[in-house]
Amino acid sequence: MALTRARTSTFAFFALNGFVLGMWVVHIPEILDRTGADKAQLGYLLLLMGGTALVGMQVGGRWIDKLGSRPVTVTAGLILSAALIGPALATSVTALAAALAVLGAANGIVDVAQNAQAVEVERAYRRPIISAFHAFFSLGGLAASLVGGLLIAADTDIRLTLGGAAVLGVAVTLVARPGLMRSQPVAPTRADIKRAPWTARVILLSLLAFVLLLSEGVAYDWSTVHLHDSLGASKTVAAWAFGAFSVTMTVVRLLADRIVGRIGAAAYVQRAALVGGAGLLGAALAPNPTTAIVAWAVFGIGLAGCVPQFFSAAGNIDPAASGTYLARVTGTGYLGLLAGPAVIGILTNWVSLTTAFTVPIIGCVLAGLLAPRALRRPA
Repeated sequence: MALTRARTSTFAFFALNGFVLGMWVVHIPEILDRTGADKAQLGYLLLLMGGTALVGMQVGGRWIDKLGSRPVTVTAGLILSAALIGPALATSVTALAAALAVLGAANGIVDVAQNAQAVEVERAYRRPIISAFHAFFSLGGLAASLVGGLLIAADTDIRLTLGGAAVLGVAVTLVARPGLMRSQPVAPTRADIKRAPWTARVILLSLLAFVLLLSEGVAYDWSTVHLHDSLGASKTVAAWAFGAFSVTMTVVRLLADRIVGRIGAAAYVQRAALVGGAGLLGAALAPNPTTAIVAWAVFGIGLAGCVPQFFSAAGNIDPAASGTYLARVTGTGYLGLLAGPAVIGILTNWVSLTTAFTVPIIGCVLAGLLAPRALRRPA
């Protein structure tokens, strides 16, 4: 019963994280109008938010090893929820920058803390369950797009909308808190620090998380552009590419744990990453929008359950340093998520968009080839 409650509570935090970030994303256009920020400034603001998230991940990892994942998850969840009000109240670019810095840092801490809690719950279950947690993050984002879209259509004041979402987030955090697992933190010592080195396996896990999240980032920012600019699809049809990718990502994350339980994480990622690479190659070579949409859906099928396996492996390298290792792998992966769209954009100065897709395709192939070594079970 307690284990079921822990799993349900962790689901709630992943969904909350996706919902909070989704509510920010769907209101970006209105927030830009309120603050007077242009698209170039938005780029810098998103970079600032990503930078503070990376810092939050590293700080959160150390706190988790010292205090346990439960108090860090709850505290960061409360701060993240409350921080959602900041962008709604901002009336200048400076105020928005300050609000996003706080939102990004809180999100970084929540990200690593909820994954640490997920690893602990999975360890207690003694079977793969981590992909399902990430599916709830996707479901939270989907809920935000639906709720946020309806409220925007109803011309609801953004301060009321994000304020209500913040109150909901605080309520969910407090309700879910009692069910979280209590870990037994160990005060960090010099011996602990020495016990958490950047080993070859940690580096490999981090690099593979980087290339696969880089690929995921490409889907977020370039799938619709690909259909619209390269294949001449309307903006409405172009949006279906990302929709197809998102749906398959969510559905497969709900199913991936069962497959991993049967064939193992290494075999799963080995096959799935290659499927992802084949899907993106199909999108790059697609002769029409319909074929491209199917290919982007296949890309989502391939990527969906891969990265959670790297997080699980990192959290199980050494339970006494779970937060530190998770922070390293999630932080490096997050860099890939940020870098992916930028890398493709830079490459399009010299080659076509579909040719630039070669970078994530190669990344998927490398992940498939190297997954057995990265996800091997230590003796």
